[in-house]
Order: sequence, then C-alpha cells, then structure tokens
Amino acid sequence: MGKTIAIVNQKGGVGKTTSCVNLAAALTAQGSKILVCDFDPQGNATSGFGLDKTRSPSIYDVVLGGAPMSRAIVSTKWADVVPSNKALSGATVELISLDRREFRLKDAIEEIKERYDFIFIDCPPSLELLTLDGLCAADTLLVPVQCEYYALEGLSDLLYTVRLAKQRLNPALEMEGVVLTMYDGRTNLSLQVAEEVKRHFPGKVYSAVIPRNVRLSEAPSHGVPVSVYDPLSRGAESYEALAREFLRKNPIPVEK
Repeated sequence: MGKTIAIVNQKGGVGKTTSCVNLAAALTAQGSKILVCDFDPQGNATSGFGLDKTRSPSIYDVVLGGAPMSRAIVSTKWADVVPSNKALSGATVELISLDRREFRLKDAIEEIKERYDFIFIDCPPSLELLTLDGLCAADTLLVPVQCEYYALEGLSDLLYTVRLAKQRLNPALEMEGVVLTMYDGRTNLSLQVAEEVKRHFPGKVYSAVIPRNVRLSEAPSHGVPVSVYDPLSRGAESYEALAREFLRKNPIPVEK
C-alpha cells in the first residue's frame, strides 16, 4: 500500500509545488508509481503537469461532491495527477458543516492507495482546514524550506499545527524530511540558513539541496517537469539526486 506524503509550508514561494512536481517526475523516472494530489486552489501542480485546470472531476468534486478518487485521476507521462482549480478556494467554508471534515481527503485516498508506491499531496500555502485535511491524510510530511532570511519564520506555527494534528487527529503522522530550496552555496546566508535548519531538524534534512535555477522557474510555463524542459540543468540534476536519496530512505519492496 502506498505511502502518503503531504508537502507543506504555509509560507508561499518556497518551492513547494516545484518540489512536488519535480520530485514526483524524478521518482517516476526511477521506476516508482506516483500519484500527485493537487490540494491547492491555485492549481499550480495541475498546470505544472500540463493539465487543464477546468477539467472535471477535480479534487473539489472528490472531497465535497463525493466523486470517486479513481474518476478524478489523470495519467501523464510523469505521474498520475488529481487536478485542482479555483473551485477549491471556497472549500474551507463548505467543509465546516460536513461530517468527518478533517478526513475527507484521507477517506478518498483510501480507495486508490494500494495502486501507488507514493502519493504526494501538494497542500495550500496556509494553515487552514485544507492543510489540516492534508495532514490527516498523510503518513509523513515533507517541508521545503527556502534558504533566505525569513526561512525559519513561521516554521514554529507550522510545527504547532502539526503537533495538534498528531495529538488529536493523526497520531501516526511523522516528519519525512526537510528539503532546502533556492540554495546558493556562494553566499554566507544560504550556508547559515542551512545550518540553522539542520539544528532545528537533526537527521531530517536531505543532503540533496535545490539550487536557485532559472530552468526550474521556466518549466511550469511549458507544462512539463524540469527533467523534460532541460534535463541537463542544475535543477533537474538536483531533483534526480533528491529522488535517489528519497528512495534510499523509502525502499520499495520487491514483489516476489
């Protein structure tokens, strides 16, 4: 049965969706069966895989309309995807009155979980009910952290929310790891932030770091992962390295 990983950071612009799309694509290229669940109303992961945000059913129809998750899945060359769109932006209000509101995504994923090695949930950049749903559906969480001055600001809020979710709703939730993004080894600032993050999360920070790379920024406008847009770029190489490290920590059992 697949492992579900929520990719979460309430601070925007830290490379959360970029990491979701490109790690998923790199893992697929290395032989894993991957599902990406776009749970962000902006739908950036959806467009990052070249999918139309207006297509239906979407994750909104699954979580709030009761549509089967299997009907919402779209296959691409780089991963299977459950698309999202702006309809999800009002979901927080709509979820409030529903039974098992924190578990709507978890219940939907259960239907298809055994089909995949890993399921990634691209959570919205905020600490709201949608993010809580993502944390309740996940086995672990992966946190991208930008190597800039304000990187650690707000992480305490995130960890507080995670702690509450673990205590009250999902006691099995664990930290998958922290990915350093927008890293520039030439600057003292990046080095200092990296050391501070490692101090806060001992043993949980990936050795593979994601550099500042213009190709990573350009690839989404073409609707493809960076490994397709420019496979020789530093961005593509860094996500390949991250995928290898991820698989060393999460080996897929060989079927007999």
